[in-house]
Amino acid sequence: MATDFCRVPDFLPHPKSPQAWRHRPRSAPHSSNETHLFRRRPFSPLTTATTTSPLSWSPRLRGTECKAVSDAGIAADPGQDRLMKVPIPNIRNFCIIAHIDHGKSTLADKLLQMTGTVQKREMKEQFLDNMDLERERGITIKLQAARMRYVRNNEPYCLNLIDTPGHVDFSYEVSRSLAACEGALLVVDASQGVEAQTLANVYLALENNLEIIPVLNKIDLPGAEPDRVSREIEEIIGLDCRDAIRCSAKEGIGIAEILNAIVNKIPPPKDTARSPLRALIFDSYYDPYRGVIVYFRVIDGTIKKGDKIYFMASGKDYIADEIGVLSPNQLQVNELYAGEVGYLSASIRSVADARVGDTITHFGRKAANSLPGYEEVTPMVFCGLFPIDADQFPELRDALEKLQLNDAALKFEPETSSAMGFGFRCGFLGLLHMEIVQERLEREYNLTLITTAPSVVYRVNCVNGDTIECSNPSLLPEPGKRKSIEEPFVKIEMLTPREYIGSLMELGQERRGEFKEMTYITEIRASIIYMLPLAEMVGDFFDQLKSRSKGYASMEYSFVGYRESDLVKLDVQINGEPVEPLATIVHKDKAYSVGRALTQKLKELIPRQMFKVPIQACIGAKVIASESLSAIRKDVLSKCYGGDISRKKKLLKKQAEGKKRMKAIGKVEVPQEAFMAVLRLEKEVL
Repeated sequence: MATDFCRVPDFLPHPKSPQAWRHRPRSAPHSSNETHLFRRRPFSPLTTATTTSPLSWSPRLRGTECKAVSDAGIAADPGQDRLMKVPIPNIRNFCIIAHIDHGKSTLADKLLQMTGTVQKREMKEQFLDNMDLERERGITIKLQAARMRYVRNNEPYCLNLIDTPGHVDFSYEVSRSLAACEGALLVVDASQGVEAQTLANVYLALENNLEIIPVLNKIDLPGAEPDRVSREIEEIIGLDCRDAIRCSAKEGIGIAEILNAIVNKIPPPKDTARSPLRALIFDSYYDPYRGVIVYFRVIDGTIKKGDKIYFMASGKDYIADEIGVLSPNQLQVNELYAGEVGYLSASIRSVADARVGDTITHFGRKAANSLPGYEEVTPMVFCGLFPIDADQFPELRDALEKLQLNDAALKFEPETSSAMGFGFRCGFLGLLHMEIVQERLEREYNLTLITTAPSVVYRVNCVNGDTIECSNPSLLPEPGKRKSIEEPFVKIEMLTPREYIGSLMELGQERRGEFKEMTYITEIRASIIYMLPLAEMVGDFFDQLKSRSKGYASMEYSFVGYRESDLVKLDVQINGEPVEPLATIVHKDKAYSVGRALTQKLKELIPRQMFKVPIQACIGAKVIASESLSAIRKDVLSKCYGGDISRKKKLLKKQAEGKKRMKAIGKVEVPQEAFMAVLRLEKEVL
């Protein structure tokens, strides 16, 4: 009987289905509680805490998976015993860096599975990407940490993995994770080769003096060219790729070699457990029940549950009610020492008390100096966020404060608009960052928001010698008070196959770009560098880049400084009254086309009035584009079925005088839908 139970097949049909009778044990009775027989799982060494051999049989690992596990020398129990302490020389802290869609999350999933950190029945794609938004878009937005236990030659190792985003807009997440590591896996797609963000992430890793292990992923694809990509890495980046690991994270090929390389090549953290406590906060989030949860890396010393801790930047002290590790879920421990990565809960209710980059130390034995922390991030793109319901303004403020705790690159300040009421002017690292923040606010905090057109920070040199930074057109000084306007420029590098060079250079010229250089990094791929106004890039530049190169080109940009440009403020007047929320700052060459598009759109959206309404786009006092909304006219001649013409003229003259008086005192209410539609139009035409 027991033998039959252990041979329950992997596929278990519903107990009442006809197929279930094929799997019924012959000696089993027809009882009402027989259902549990078909749901029993066979004994597996992966579910126990002690195992004698890593090669023990398990129906959950078959074929190539069993071979991969045996090759790695991974027993099932290390995954279960990952809370057990190991000596500091056996700790490895590393992260995975790559261009977007090169397989970082898939590789992280396979490492978690192969080390037994996550059981196969619990496994799902993008396991560390725990936001619905990340799964829907297929990208990593937040860095995620996970602790793994790996045994090689009967020697246990603690591997702390941090999975990082790949998009340029989330480079601040990458820089924070690199500061908490000693090494990095550089993952490059064996079919696509070196991309723009690959270079940017490598330079960040080199600045942090990390040991870089090159990994060529997706070698199972028909179009994979690992030899060519290895040469690209050597020529472009300068890394020695003779020992580059060739793997397929999806198929589980080469995972054993990656784990062995992590142990052999990445240096352990320094043994400073006896020093005063210093721990670096690299991430945090707000839990409505437990308060602020802090993710940190212990640099020096030891922290225990119940210790009184002190945040050196904010000057606040708390009791560490709970400490633990991320594996990848939160697991409580009693102690963490130098080199380990974990989390901390101390009933912190104020989001300002535990900021990213702060240093944690003991209240009774404070460290002499705090850790360097992180460089303050500079927002590149700004837009206004306004709640549709004015009563939601306090909720929006609280939501932004809590979200800023989880996303340190977000900046915001209060703003008032005559059309949309109270809101916030928010700064982001890019357009994708702006979209993600807006969606997170709406999903996680149940807010309904309006966003204005994205803009950049301009620098205005006034006649009296003052310099003003202006991110909102309504704050721009009058033309007589300003001497010049400077706009931010970025250095943009586009990597593209050679057949798309012409179309991408044409795109750069259309966006007021200044060509710098073009180099062939290989026989078939080129690098094009332009100096481009940031205002020209925050629109649909990335979409155009992908469209013109059929998806093969990639880009990376960096801020280089401000330059003087021929910029003007484009005002919109409705019935002679300026509408400040619709004002924009544009280049003089584009002012006419933008003004024409705005006036035409407003003519469609504003309801007709009892009087004629002019809609004008102006630069100062000069009107450059105009449309007029015709009046709703009452037929005052309908009762005149005959008689002298002078009677009709008298009625028409009286009507004209009334409309003239109405136009002088009347006001045009611009509906909310019109503002939203025009704001969408500004995002398209600017």
